[in-house]
Amino acid sequence: MPSIFSKIIAKEIPADILHEDDVCLAFRDINPKAPVHFLVIPKKEIESLADVSEEDEAILGRCMVVASKVADAEGLEAGYRMVANTREEGGQEVPHLHFHILGGRPMNWPPG
Repeated sequence: MPSIFSKIIAKEIPADILHEDDVCLAFRDINPKAPVHFLVIPKKEIESLADVSEEDEAILGRCMVVASKVADAEGLEAGYRMVANTREEGGQEVPHLHFHILGGRPMNWPPG
């Protein structure tokens, strides 16, 4: 069953897209937890960070580069947090690998 992110990739569900290329997509979170909150997802269906393989190395690298470029474009020069919730106990709600980028305010630690 396709996830909501698969439907966003397929343009079946609208999203506020910040970046798109052949490998990944970045878009604003619909329920932001910070003044700036966007997601970066690979277009390849990977369930979670725990499910990546050696063949996904270039995809993950591209996601990191896109996260950095979009964070810069969003004015997060003072810093930001990148989170990949993984599986149920890690707080993952959508079964498609995604990275949350949060910024625009100081981040507290510990986060959980």
